[in-house]
Amino acid sequence: MPTVSIVTDAFIETGKAITKAWGFPDFKFLSMPHPIANLMEAELDQRAHEIVPKVVQLLLEGQE
Repeated sequence: MPTVSIVTDAFIETGKAITKAWGFPDFKFLSMPHPIANLMEAELDQRAHEIVPKVVQLLLEGQE
């Protein structure tokens, strides 16, 4: 099943380190602004809405 991994920008370097450690140094993932834990539902919905085009693009790249 196709998936997209998303991290907040505070964890980009961690994400890169994990993908490299797991043998997938070119693995693509998305990031969004940190933090998200304290966002209200409407704010989180807005961030999700903003990243959807990038999610679709990454999923379509995986089809090639």
